[in-house]
Amino acid sequence: MRRVAWLISCVLLAAVIPLQEVLAGDLPDFTAVVNKVSAAVVNVSAIQPADTLAGNAASGSAASGSGDSYPDWYRRYFGAAPPDNGATGDDSDSDPATTESLGSGFIISTDGEILTNYHVVEHAESIRVKLNDRRVLPARIIGVDPQSDLALLKIHAEHLTAVSVNTRPVHAGQWVLAIGSPFGFDYSVTAGIVSAEGRSISGEQYVPYIQTDVPINPGNSGGPLFNLQGQVVGINAEIYSGTGGYQGVSFAIPMNLAMDVVRQLRAHGHVTRGWLGISIGDVDTKLAQTLHLPRPEGALVRQVAPASPAARAGIKAGDVILSYDGMEVVSSQNLPPLVGGTAVGHDVPVTVLRRDHLDRLNVRVGELPVGAPAAPETVPATAGGLDELGLVTRALTKNERKQLNINQGGVLVEQIGRGVAQRAGVKPGDVLLMLYGVAVTGPQQLQHLEKQLPDRAVPLLIKRPDATLFLALQAGGA
Repeated sequence: MRRVAWLISCVLLAAVIPLQEVLAGDLPDFTAVVNKVSAAVVNVSAIQPADTLAGNAASGSAASGSGDSYPDWYRRYFGAAPPDNGATGDDSDSDPATTESLGSGFIISTDGEILTNYHVVEHAESIRVKLNDRRVLPARIIGVDPQSDLALLKIHAEHLTAVSVNTRPVHAGQWVLAIGSPFGFDYSVTAGIVSAEGRSISGEQYVPYIQTDVPINPGNSGGPLFNLQGQVVGINAEIYSGTGGYQGVSFAIPMNLAMDVVRQLRAHGHVTRGWLGISIGDVDTKLAQTLHLPRPEGALVRQVAPASPAARAGIKAGDVILSYDGMEVVSSQNLPPLVGGTAVGHDVPVTVLRRDHLDRLNVRVGELPVGAPAAPETVPATAGGLDELGLVTRALTKNERKQLNINQGGVLVEQIGRGVAQRAGVKPGDVLLMLYGVAVTGPQQLQHLEKQLPDRAVPLLIKRPDATLFLALQAGGA
C-alpha cells in the first residue's frame, strides 16, 4: 500500500514540475524593455503656491493620504511633496510660501518635448524636469488641455532619448508596464495587464481610458505605459481607490488621443473638439422594450441645445443614436469621444431611432463652445389639475426655468397620487419634458397627450435638479 502511495506521489510531482516550468516560461521578462526605454522617462516637479495644493486637497483633487476628502470614486493623484530620497535632485532650501507637486513624464521628441498630465503642472509657478542621467532642467509649457488632462512641456538639452509611440488599440489581457516616480521613488517599474478598453469615468467624457491592474500610486501620474515592444501605449492618469493608493484598478490615456492633442498643441497651443449640442444617457432594459430595441444599446438623447448642430440636423430629445459616422454606438459612453475627435465642420451621418422607425441624418459638427447656455425663455405659471396619470402639474416659473436650465416647455409635478406615474418612478418636483416622443408644453396639453397613449409602456422624459432621465410609463394601466 505504501508503494502504491509513493508511486502516485511521484506521478503527481512529475506532472506539477513541468506545469510550473511552462507557466514560468510564459511569463515575460521586462528587463530588456526597461533598459531600452528608461532614458526617455523623466521626473516632473512643479513648484506651486502653498495654498494651491491645500485647496486642491480640500476639494478632493489630490490624493496625498488617507485623510484627504474625495468627491467621487475616481481619485486623481498629483503626488504630494516627495520624500527625502533624492527624487528632486535639488539641494536648495525650500520656500515656505511654496510647495512641490511631483509627477512623471516622458520625452516624445529628441528636441525636448515632454508629455505629462495637466494636473501635475496645474497652477505651477515653475517646472523642473529630472532626466535619467540626473540632469535637472527647467521646463516651459507649450500648451495644456484640461479636458484630456494632458500637458506638453519643452526643455532645452542635448543627447535626449525619445520614446517610440504606438497609437494602435490595446487589448484586454495584454502585458503592459509602467515606469514613474511613485511617492518620489524615481524610475520605479511596475507591470500588469490591460483589464479593459474604452472606459468612461466620472467627469472625463472625452477620454476612452485604458483600464489596467498595473500598480500605480501618487507620483506615477503622467508617466508612460509601455507594451512589451517598448512602445508607449498610454499615459498613466487616474486610479480607483478609497484611500488614494493602489487598489488594482488604474487608468491610462490612450496614445491615439494623446498624439492628436499633441499635434493641436504644437500647431495652435490649444485643442478644439467636435460638438453636437446634446445631453445623452444610456438605454436601460425597460426603455429598450418600450422602443422595440432587441437589446439595450445606443445613446438616448435627453436634451438638444437650441441652434446647435444637432438641432439644425433635426435630432430631437427622445431619439436614440445608434451609429455615428459609420461606427456603432453601443452605449452613451461611446459617443462623446467619437464626437470630440471629429474635425470641426465635418459632415457626419448619424442613424437615430425615433419612436418606431430609423432615420439617417447628416450633422455638420460644430466646435465645443466655452461658456454658459443662453438665458431661458419665460413662461407664466399656470395651475394644473389631477390628471389621468394621478398627477397635479403646473407650468414653470421664470426662476425655476433658470435654475433647471430649461429653455421652453415642461410642467412641474406638484403632487402625485397612486397610479401609473407613481409606479414609473415620478416624484413631486420632477419636471415632465416629453411623453412618448412629444414635447410637453403645458398641463392642458399633457392631459391631451395622456388620452392618446397606446396601451403599453412608453418613454417619459423628466428632469430633476441633478439629472435628466427617461422612465418607462406603463400607459393604460390602472
